[in-house]
Amino acid sequence: MLFLSKVIGKFECLRFNVGLLNNRLKIQTTDVFSFLKIILLLEPLASLKKRNLTGTIRLTRNSKIFKTILEAIQEKKGENIVSIDLRKISEAVSDFFIICEASNQPQIRTIAENVEDKVRALLGEKPYHTEGYKNLQWVLIDYVNIVVHVMYPESRRFYKLEEMWSDASIVNHKS
Repeated sequence: MLFLSKVIGKFECLRFNVGLLNNRLKIQTTDVFSFLKIILLLEPLASLKKRNLTGTIRLTRNSKIFKTILEAIQEKKGENIVSIDLRKISEAVSDFFIICEASNQPQIRTIAENVEDKVRALLGEKPYHTEGYKNLQWVLIDYVNIVVHVMYPESRRFYKLEEMWSDASIVNHKS
């Protein structure tokens, strides 16, 4: 449950808990009058159900960006390549993680730069965020729906991303 406080008028403060129970909104308040005010405050959220979501396209392992990233990693000899399908996990920050290893810092840089170059050249996409180019122990390239991790084997064993997301579908890809 999430505790919320909403100021109504000058002096009145409405306090309530909001959460999900069996995929239904559950609201806890101190009295019926407060509950009615909450319903009126949340009414605009009901319009979200009416949105047309036909334009939303989910990524798959057959998506161009997914395949391009894998090919870029394989081209520069990335090792132990896996993809983790996070689409069924509500807490996940993206649809897929693609993880690979490299045995030295120049190879980590080469793989990461090749991923960025190939995706930009073939698809016109730039990463939303990159991290790790300074130390080259673990380079992260965030394309929002796909996050690429290029890591030292030791870093990968230490952080255990596959174990952290063990309830997701994990697929090994050829190196």
